[in-house]
Amino acid sequence: MKAKRGLGKFFLGLLMAIIITGCSTNKDVSTKGNGKDKASKAGGTLVIARLSDAENLDQQFMSTINAASVTHGKIYEGLVGRDKNAEIKPLLAEEWKQLDDTTWEFKLRKNVKFHDGTPFNADAVKATFDRLLDPNVASPRAVVFKMVKEVKVVDEFTVQFILSEPFSPLLSILASHEGGIISPKTIEKYGKKIIQEPNGTGPFVFESWTPGQEIVLTKNNEYWGTKAKVDKVVFKVVPEETTRISMLETGEAQIAEPLSVPMMSTVEASQESEIYRSEGFGTEYIGFNVQKKPFSDVRVRKAIAHAVEMDSIIKGVYNNVGKKANSLLGSKVFGYHADMKAYEYNLNEAKELLAEAGYPDGFETTLKTMDSKERINMAEVLQSQLKGVGIKLNIEVLEYGTFVEQANKGNTEMFILSWRNATGDADYNQYNLFHTNSQGAAGNTFFYSNKEVDRLIDAARGEKDQAKRVELYAQSQELEMKDAVYIPVRVIENLAAVAKNVEGFSISPSGYLEINDVSIK
Repeated sequence: MKAKRGLGKFFLGLLMAIIITGCSTNKDVSTKGNGKDKASKAGGTLVIARLSDAENLDQQFMSTINAASVTHGKIYEGLVGRDKNAEIKPLLAEEWKQLDDTTWEFKLRKNVKFHDGTPFNADAVKATFDRLLDPNVASPRAVVFKMVKEVKVVDEFTVQFILSEPFSPLLSILASHEGGIISPKTIEKYGKKIIQEPNGTGPFVFESWTPGQEIVLTKNNEYWGTKAKVDKVVFKVVPEETTRISMLETGEAQIAEPLSVPMMSTVEASQESEIYRSEGFGTEYIGFNVQKKPFSDVRVRKAIAHAVEMDSIIKGVYNNVGKKANSLLGSKVFGYHADMKAYEYNLNEAKELLAEAGYPDGFETTLKTMDSKERINMAEVLQSQLKGVGIKLNIEVLEYGTFVEQANKGNTEMFILSWRNATGDADYNQYNLFHTNSQGAAGNTFFYSNKEVDRLIDAARGEKDQAKRVELYAQSQELEMKDAVYIPVRVIENLAAVAKNVEGFSISPSGYLEINDVSIK
């Protein structure tokens, strides 16, 4: 009942705001200037109303940035992290150097403790990566560190990563959530099972998780670095977006995310909240399961690519929020191929390709998507557009967790998905999404396999010359486009609704919620 009363109050307040002001604003909370009226103060509870829950709280088993946002940089920290400019910075390692092609040495920070009081040291780093790489644990994220042959303890605060082969983007992956260091006591307690009580060195301590409802973190008063400004953070699961926005209006929440494009005008007109927006590393795309008929035929995939009029989707569905993509790499990602061309809209070409593939009258298929407004709207536009080439597209809308599970298992034909790219390096995109070894939960939900693409990706991983790496990634992206594995839609723009009494909130280009510097006025 509280939500309903709040919603009514919200729309009444919204109507008054429109009448009184006659205009709206669109501010990035990182640059807003309303801090003069009230001084920021430490303490309080930050409530984040979110579309969906985390699938788990074990960073070695997470498959989504949505889940990782709860723990990464908050509960767990890595040896290195990223600063506000997305550059690599020291974190639990104070310094590092590459001793040779396959040996990296890290000098660890002293006087750091896990939340359970266990000292952080080289043994803890080794225990974390030994668990991640243990075949019996079967972590779906082990694939991103498969080049690590051994984590060697040199002394209490020195550790070496011994690689089986050269791997240039090691630091970028250590800075992502997969590189979070776990308390040895927690590893001993849970072993091969998924960790239910995350325990790291970060500025927040895990308090509780009520699946489907909320996750609660509290301030770590013993944190080694700059302490958090709020006392508590509640990640509250609120599937209905209008309810999430109304919670900001009534003060029940301070952040609502994600924010859909259709709701942007509502937030712009509000006197209590405003829009946060920033360009991300990731992209949104339409994918094919290339092992399922008729999508096992490249001509069918190319036909659909030619039958989709993307400009109308960018404008009509997304209101030009997020620029049109030409690949699955965002323009800010290292290795982005600016000159690559996506398939042009050409219905005649689409019909010819379908006829060649044996489908002159089209066929019937199903597209699966998660339950977000934009994705559903895009699916409906695709449904309408593909009628033009005789394809009857059925739409199946699934709860986010269920959708991810089905995509990971290959229970799809067509789907709409995004890849946030946690590292900002093309390797994280190319290896996870397109390498044969990554089929399934690791990211390759196309179930695509191309030996030449695998070779190029592997070569780029071991290449020290960064210009040569860029060229190798350009070649792999061209082959993926030639095989029409996907249809690029747009570069993701991070959107959230944020109460005007909140300062210090941001979303990293990778898509992680950044709340360590948040204060509430």
